Order: sequence, then C-alpha cells, then structure tokens
Amino acid sequence: MPESILLDITTVIVLGIGAQWLAWRFRLPSILLLLLAGFLAGPVLGLLSPASLQGDWLFAFVSVSIGIILFEGGLSLRLSELQAVGSAVRNLISIGVFITWGLAAFFAHIVMGFNVELSILIGAILTVTGPTVVVPLLRHVRPRGRVSTVAKWEGITIDPVGAIIAVLVMETLLLIHEPAQSGGHTGLSTAAEHVVIGLGLEIFVALGVSVAATFLLLIILKQRLVPDFLRNPVTLMIVVAAFVISNVLKEESGLLTTTIMGIALANQPYAPVQRIIEFKENLQVLLIGSLFILLSARLDLGALEFITIESLIFLGLLVILVRPLAVFLSTFNTQLEWEEQAFLAWLAPRGIVAAAVASLFAYQLRNIYPDQVEAVVPTVFFVIVGTVAIYGLTAAPLARWLGIAEPNPEGLLFVGAAEWVRHVAAFLHEHGHEVHLVDANADHVRRAQEADLPARRANALSETVLDDLDLSSTGRLLITIPNDEVASLTALHFSEVFETTDIYQLAAEHESRHSKEGEMPKHLRGRPLFGEMTSYADIEDQFNQGGTIRAFDLQKDGGLFDDGGKEYYTYEDLQEQTGDISVIPFFILRGSDLVIVSEESNFSLRRGDTLIAMVGASERVHLVEEGDSSVFFFQDPDAEPSAPEPATETPTQEEKESTSS
Repeated sequence: MPESILLDITTVIVLGIGAQWLAWRFRLPSILLLLLAGFLAGPVLGLLSPASLQGDWLFAFVSVSIGIILFEGGLSLRLSELQAVGSAVRNLISIGVFITWGLAAFFAHIVMGFNVELSILIGAILTVTGPTVVVPLLRHVRPRGRVSTVAKWEGITIDPVGAIIAVLVMETLLLIHEPAQSGGHTGLSTAAEHVVIGLGLEIFVALGVSVAATFLLLIILKQRLVPDFLRNPVTLMIVVAAFVISNVLKEESGLLTTTIMGIALANQPYAPVQRIIEFKENLQVLLIGSLFILLSARLDLGALEFITIESLIFLGLLVILVRPLAVFLSTFNTQLEWEEQAFLAWLAPRGIVAAAVASLFAYQLRNIYPDQVEAVVPTVFFVIVGTVAIYGLTAAPLARWLGIAEPNPEGLLFVGAAEWVRHVAAFLHEHGHEVHLVDANADHVRRAQEADLPARRANALSETVLDDLDLSSTGRLLITIPNDEVASLTALHFSEVFETTDIYQLAAEHESRHSKEGEMPKHLRGRPLFGEMTSYADIEDQFNQGGTIRAFDLQKDGGLFDDGGKEYYTYEDLQEQTGDISVIPFFILRGSDLVIVSEESNFSLRRGDTLIAMVGASERVHLVEEGDSSVFFFQDPDAEPSAPEPATETPTQEEKESTSS
C-alpha cells in the first residue's frame, strides 16, 4: 500500500511537470496537455485509480492549493494600475459576472437540459476564469496598453468572486433540500435572506482575517524576526493558516482572504517581497500541474457520453454570445478602445477553480440530484478544454489582427544606458530596429532622450519594473551594465517575462575571467552578449580610444572578406582577416532579422549578411562609397589608403566623467 501511494504521487508530479514542459516546447496551452495527461493516466490507462481520488482529502488539498495560487496571483497586482482601467475592472467583476451567470444558467437549462437549480449553479461556476490560464496566455500574446492590465486583474480577482457566488448557490440548494437544518422554512424569502447574510459574512470574514494575517506577516518581515531561509516557509505557513481559519469561520471565504493578502503585500512599502514572489511562482507550477492531473484523472470513460451536439452548442454560445455581451456592457463608456474591447471579448478561458468547484459541488450534491449531477463535472470540464483550446489557439492571431500585439516581438531592451550603449542603440534605431533603454542613472537617461531614444529611468531590480515597462513589442533583453552580480540578478529577475534564450549578459571583467573568483555561476547568468570573452570594460576602453560602430556588407566582394571563395565565415575567420585591428562583433543583419552575436562557437557569417561591429581606430580600415551604400575595407598596412578615414568623434571630458560615475 505505501508503495502504491508513493507511485501515485510520483506519477502525478512527473505528468504535471512533464506536460507543462511539452506545452512550453511546442508552444501549446499547458492546460490542454495537463487535462489530456490526467485523463489518460486515470480512466484510460489506469495509472491513477479514479476510485482512489474520490475522498475528502483530495478536495482539501485542491482547496488549499487554489488559495496559494490566488495569493501568488494577488502578488502580481499593483493598485496604481487601476488609475486608468479601474472602472473597467470593477464592471467586469460585477456587471460582467452577473451577465455571465444569468446567460450561462439560461443556456444550461434551455440547451443542456439541466433543471433550474443546477443550471443556476453551473452558471455561477462558469463565471470564473483564473490566473492559471489567463496570465500564461497574456505572456504568450503580449498585448499592448491597458488590455493586458484589465485581463490580468479580472482573471485574478474574479476567481474568489465567482467561487463565493457558487458557494452561496450551493448552500442555498442544500438549505432548500434539507429543511431540517432551517427549522422547516424553505421559502424564497429564507433563501434570499441566507444569500444576503452569507455574502456579508464572506466579505467580513475575508477582510478581517486577511488584514490580521498581512499585518502579522509584515511585522515578521520588517523586524527580521526570521532568517532569510525561513522567510518563504513562514509566509506559506501564514497564508495557509489564514486560508484555513477563514474557511472554518465561513466556507470558501479563504479564496478571497488569500487574494486580498497577495494584493496588500504587493502594494505595501515596508518589506521586500521579491523572494516570496519567486518562491510562490515555482510552487504554483507544481500545484497547477498536480491539480489538473488529479481532477482530470477522477473522470471515468462514461464522461465522454456527455460530449454531445448540445454541449457543443452550449460552448459556442458561451464563446460567441455570452462573453462578448458581458464585456461590451461592462466596458461601455470606459477608456478602452474598441480593439481592446474586442480582444477582451475573446478572452475567457476557464481554469482550475471552475474544475475544482465543479468536482467538489457534484460530490456534495450527489444525493440530492442523482439523475443530473453526474453530468455537471463533464460539462464543466468540456467548457474548460473548449475555451482554453479556442482562446489559446486564436488569441494571438486576433491580437495581431486588431493591432494590439506584435506578430513577432523583436525589439531590444538595453538595461544600462552608458555612452557606448547609447551609440549602439542609436545605430540600430537609425536602421529601423526598435530599441528601449532602462537605467537608474538620471544623466544617462536624459542624454538618451536628447538623442531621441526611448529611455526610462528605473531600477532593473525593482519589484515593480516588470509591471511598469511596456514589453509588448520587446523580444530580447541586453544587459549592458558593468557590475556582474547586478547583471546576473537582472537576468534572473527578467526571466519571468523573457525566455532564457532571449536574455543576454556581458562577460565578467578581466580579473574575474582569469581567476574565476567572483564570477556568477553560468546557470544564473544570461547568454553571452557579443561573445564569451567580451566584457563591459573591453567595449568601453575601445570606445574611449576612438572605436566606432560600423556595418560591413558581405554582399560586396573585397569587403570584409576578400577571398571570395567561402560561403560561410567563422569567428576565427574574422579574427584572421582583421589581424591586429580590434573588432568586436555586435549583431548580424540577415535580411530583416537581427541576430545578436553570442556564443563564438555558433558565430556564422554568410554572403548577403551585414555585420555590425565596433572597430578600433586604425589606418587599415577605409571607407569606400558605392552608390547608396558604404563598404569598409581592411587593407594591408603597407598599401596606400584607398579613401580617407572620417574623423572619429571622441567623447568629451564631461561625458567620460558621466560614464565613470
């Protein structure tokens, strides 16, 4: 028996993490693969016994896990974001919820044939979306402007709202069908009174417990009453304790409690929470995978019988009619443009809360509605799979068609705006490539803005920088700061937005590279920027000695390479050709693609490429004008120059002092 339980636990973890990796690898919505893996492991292959997943322990685990997930979601919300979109968010979690609830219940009764009571319950369950499906979708689509903020706030805050409504509906149904608990009074007035009192108690309990728990946590963090290695475990302990206490006082109020705790903790100025956020994000990946595997494994093969033409019509009505109507009525007369409204109208994937609540309620109502309750869970799961598939596969093309997302974000974000960085960014900007600069140095930012470069003063390690920056058109991160430790922390900080393959970082200084002391481990660093042996000091020294940014057109025979006999050129070929001239390759322009020079072993130049590099001042490098293009030639040192070298603009003393500071 212990071996069997251990095998089940291992199967859940392996399938949960493995399915999410496959989803990342093939760029598919992870929830689809998680539900498929759970269904195959449960009723199809029998790796997980559906009968063993019917106990109360499962719902307790699911309930606590969702509370932790909502706490993590609340940590990503900033109250300052509501200044521009507060009315839209408020309407979506109030007016939008009731429109969705009413129409979903109506169609569940008319189309699916559920009785009125279960239809009302199903409508309440389907009001929720959830951060487990909305946030990953937003990171994949990267919509511009306010729409991302609205969708994130709605997806996180609507979960406790919808769950509370569903709980109140279920309690009302139990009250009606168990008159002994209510002294024999089962009229509508009694039910309405129960709903009003229950809603008030939910809010009162959630506010009270969340405020007390957040205050306690802040005291512990601010006064450093626990060591650093216990901060995350203590935070998790307090969150779980608050969730359980809240649920004991009032059923399902814990979801609202943990959401409020997350929002409050993220917006307070007294204690840092970045480590807590990172820990909760890692825990969320494990919990989401486990929850979807467990809940889908509970289904049996008989659930496929409920996938009928009626369920397809029901799904279509939710997507095509219910969601657009709820969005347009909720966002009417707000600051949102029609393109943003249209995108939100096509973004309502259901997630883990809908699955968990449906499974729990069907279990509790099995004796009251024996004929129809078994169809509730398959119906909700079908809506989950259908909405995730529809929105997950079509949201990105729709956002691009509406013009609120880039088809393939290729913009470059430079962290650091020193003088040589500004020259590189200006060169790319002049040649039509989108660049953005971030620096904590106000003088650097001012000079970049004077050069018409989009620059912003910000601390790259700030907890709010990821929310403050508009990264919708940015696809790659270039960390160009001299401090290797800060650069590595920046790479780690931005890894939740950028893929690790799109984060680049300059090598450590000469001393660190030779001694290996003080150099950050490779797994904590970004990819090499401009080569494994190119450091900030190398580029700055060459720039201060008159180095300039130049483009070499390999389409011109006799240009950078004069042998003309090779189709591909390596890093060694470049070094051999340039000889004693210091050339630091930066980028390769291949058609419309801008390739960042990284690992020297993968460096490859082709005929037709344009190499963008910093070249040290030398009489061996000459410029020849050919039509509308300029070609730089490396010549033999004994040969006569073919063209005069333009004067190099050297930095002023003021600029040198600013760069040093």
